[in-house]
Formats: sequence, C-alpha cells, structure tokens
Amino acid sequence: MTQILTPITAEEVAEQLPAIPFGIWFLIGAALVFFMNAGFAMLEAGFTRAKNAANIIMKNLIDFSLGTIFFALIGFSIMMAEDYVMGIIGVPNLDIFANFANFDSSNFIFNLVFCATAATIVSGAMAERTKFSAYCIYSIVISAVVYPIEAGWVWNSAGWLAERGYVDFAGSSAIHMVGGISAFLGAAFLGPRIGKYTEDKKTGKKKAHAIPGHSLTLGALGCFILWFGWYGFNGAAAGSVDELGKIFVTTTIAPAVGAVTTMLFTWFKNKKPDVSMSLNGALAGLVGITAGCGNLDAFGAFVVGAVAGILVVLAVEFIDLKLHVDDPVGAVAVHGVNGIWGTIAVGLLAVPYEAELDGGVVERAGLFYGGGAGLLSVQVIGVIAIAAWTIAAMSLAFFLIKKAHGLRASAEDEIMGLDTSEHGLASSYADFLPVVSPDSQALGGGSEKKASAPVPVEKAVPVTDVSSGTRLTKVTIITKQSKFEHLKDAFDRIGITGITVTNVLGYGIQRGGAQMYRGVPVESQLMPKIQIDIVISKVPLELLIETVKEVLYTGNIGDGKIFVYDVENVIKIRTGEEGYAALQDPVPGDE
Repeated sequence: MTQILTPITAEEVAEQLPAIPFGIWFLIGAALVFFMNAGFAMLEAGFTRAKNAANIIMKNLIDFSLGTIFFALIGFSIMMAEDYVMGIIGVPNLDIFANFANFDSSNFIFNLVFCATAATIVSGAMAERTKFSAYCIYSIVISAVVYPIEAGWVWNSAGWLAERGYVDFAGSSAIHMVGGISAFLGAAFLGPRIGKYTEDKKTGKKKAHAIPGHSLTLGALGCFILWFGWYGFNGAAAGSVDELGKIFVTTTIAPAVGAVTTMLFTWFKNKKPDVSMSLNGALAGLVGITAGCGNLDAFGAFVVGAVAGILVVLAVEFIDLKLHVDDPVGAVAVHGVNGIWGTIAVGLLAVPYEAELDGGVVERAGLFYGGGAGLLSVQVIGVIAIAAWTIAAMSLAFFLIKKAHGLRASAEDEIMGLDTSEHGLASSYADFLPVVSPDSQALGGGSEKKASAPVPVEKAVPVTDVSSGTRLTKVTIITKQSKFEHLKDAFDRIGITGITVTNVLGYGIQRGGAQMYRGVPVESQLMPKIQIDIVISKVPLELLIETVKEVLYTGNIGDGKIFVYDVENVIKIRTGEEGYAALQDPVPGDE
C-alpha cells in the first residue's frame, strides 16, 4: 500500500508542539547570542594586524567573563529588579546568591549575553594600542553600571522609557548605540595608532593612511557567525511561531540589502566593490533592523537595510577622514550610527500594533503608516536620553582610567605588537614562525642519521683551501610565488642542487598598484614574492641567468629581477671544506 505524504504548514507544526518549546527557544536564542562572541573575535582579529590577534581574542574572552561576574553581582539587579526607583534604577540585591531556588535564571542568562555584546563592541575600535589591564577596568564599568542602568529604562516594565511605549525590540539603541558611542569615546581618548595620521606638508592638514587588517577571511567568518547569531539576538523574545517567522524574515532582508547596497555604493564610488566595507554593510543592516525586527514589515526591513548600507560607508569615512578618530573595524559606524538609525526607523516605518500605555491598550504606528509623530517623538527622546547617559558615564570612566591607571600601551609595545608585550606571545600563528629542526642524533637511527653522518671535530676544524681559484657567485632571484615550481624544474635540468627560498613582501615603482581600503588609498601595497638564493661555482653563470629569464619572461611588469654578487668564500661546517669543494654534493655511497 502506497503512503501519500502531504506537506504541513508552519501553523500546523506549531499546533502539534507542546507549550514548553518557546521557553527552550528563549534559552537557545541566548546561546546563539553567546556564540556571537566568536563572531566579534574573528571579525576584529581579521580587521587588525596579526601581531595583535591574541590580544583581540583575550579581550573578547574577558569581556564576557568579567561581565558575567559583575553583571551577577550588581548589574542584573540594577537593570531588572522589581524594586525599581523612579523608573531610573533598580535597588541592588544578591538574589542570585541568596535566593537561587526562586531566582529567574532564564531572564538572567538572556540579559547577560546582551550585556556582554554591548561591552565587546568597544574592543575593535580600541584595538592595537590599549593596555589590557585598562580594558579590563572598562569592561567592568560598562557591565556593572553603564549598560544595566539605561537597559533598565528600556526593558524593565517599570523603566521610564518602557512606560512611554519606547520600542527597541532587541537593542539597536540599548546595546548597539551604547556600544558604538563607548567605542567612539574610547578611540578618541586613546588617540590613533602610530602611523595612522600624518601631517600633509603642502596643506598642513592631517592625512589618513590605510592600515589593512591581516585576514579578510577571518573577518568574513566573523560576519557570518554574527549574522547567524543574530537570529537568536532578534528572535529569542518572540512570543509565537508566527512572530518568530516574521522576525527571521526582517532579520534576513535588512543585512542582505545592506551588504548589496554597500557593495554597489563602494563600487560606484571607488571603482571596485569594497570587501571589508560590504561585510560592515551586512552588519549595519543587522544593527538597523534590531530595534524594529518585530514591528516592521518586509518593505520596512528593505528600507532600513538600504539606508544602513550607505550610512555605514559615509560614517566610516567621516569618522576617519574628517574627525580623525581611528576605528580599525568600523564599530562606531556599524553599531553607533546605525543603532541610532534603526531606533528612529521604528518611529517612521512601524506597522500598526497595539501597545499598553497608561493602563490601557492603544494602537500605534510609525509616521509613514498613519501613526503620526507620537511614536517617533518617543523614539527620538529615548535615543537622546540613552546617548546622553552613555556619553557622560563613559567619558568619566575613560578619563579616570586614563589619569589614574593609564589607557594606552607604550609606543614600543604598540610597534612590537600587543601579543608580545601584553601576553608574552611571539605570535598568534606559531606554525608560521621559524622552527629549528632537531638534529639527527636527537631523532636517532634510520636513514636520516645515515644521510648526515657526523665528522670528528679534529677533521672538521682544520680548513684547507681547495677552491683552486674557481669563481664563486651568488645569484638572488625575486619573482612571483606562482613561478617557483617552474624555476625548480629548470634548476634541476641544469644541475643546480641547492637553493634557499624565502617568502618576502615588497613593491616596485607602481607600489603594488592603486588600491583602496575602507575608503582610504593604500599608498604602498606590499605584494607577496619569493626570494631564491643560489651560490654557484660549477654551473656557468650565463647558463643560470638565461635559464631564469626563459622561465620568468612574459614582457609584463612584475616578471622579477636577478641580482648577481661575488662571493669571497664558502665553508661547509660539517667537513671544513672551502670554496668550490664546499659546494659539491657527495657521491651517494661515499658516506
């Protein structure tokens, strides 16, 4: 008997689910928001230089870890306490420790991960020149006091903004704008990275210099992780499958439109679509839709994303080129500027909905949906109030940290890289450092030992000149990495048996070609090359040069260069042979 399967709708699925899953989804959403810390870490590490990658990772780890401790001790009760004073601040308590059996654990975890997000936004803007200890102090301040106070205004039912019908569903203003403003203040108090700005001798004005991040791959990975986590960020508080589905739609449309808008805008403006800026465009769309993800329709999400995609480019360039505040990852533009835009957009584009105000239920809508200026005015007042509190509190915090403890790492530490100075690491990429291979005796036995049989020191130390006047020549070749295999095959054909290869970076008269990075010209783009060093005596110099030219020549710029040097002497350490003899390979079986 054939069984016919018929598709079922989302509503039918929802009817078959027990009542408990939405409580579980609430916590799953919180877990997705926690996972966004990985996204922030990858994005910030990729958009900054490799010598600071471990420092970036450590700051993101400690943001959440310190934030958990101090949000539990004081922040959560300030934000969500039932004993809430004048709609402004909760009375601190230790219910999480004193009354854990009756403590609202789900609500605590949910609000904790959002608090950590506000804190970690600042990390990227202050990257590459901040003392780690100073950053830890900042993280405590924002997690324990600054964020909980203003977030209580928005999400505690007794908060003064909540009572006026202020809409910030998932935190465009309460989280992202606060993080963005704090990032701007932190970067301004720190000052720019060394070499970021110089004075133009002709005009006397500051000139910005691009400092490209070391891995767009990591940056892209971070962007996608953040986008994935944002479905929990915006959707965790949904009250039904239908509402959750609509939130997922708006949370998908806005970043997609933001990324495409930024791509097209930078393509038109700079003649090439900017990769890092397009990643920021997607994040700007996500930040913008966060406030109204449950109150806007698909058209509203489209508008929010389109505006965010242009705003992020203009804001990044204005902050960098006009204000000369050094923000390596664009945190201020993405979170601060678009947090403001997203919150105001609710007052313009919210579809009609019912809200509880003054003990009754009223219908509200955005200005463009027939709701008048009522909701818009509340949104503007809320943005101004939250921004004013953040500016005052964080300016005081950064000022005191700078005066009492010191905010910025030393110039020497900054140039060396904070991975080394702050964390004692030579590099976050240890496998890319030179590695000293163990000698054959340490390895013991086998063909490796036989291939390099030791010579007694009394035979190795005495040196005899057996060069017989033969000319020794060093040839250095610098060319494209893609040519290496062709060169190696050619060397084998003419009897070259030993070469040294080094990966190098450099540029010629074209300085790597004209490129833009986040709206700023890259003046000298170092291009990856290989340097091959060969010392010859038996192989004719002319034969080697002709062989190399035959392999490398295309007639285009970038074929490479050959350098020829005289070598005074060569000494083989193992045997003591010099000159011509030192360059000759032993006949197999002689050793």
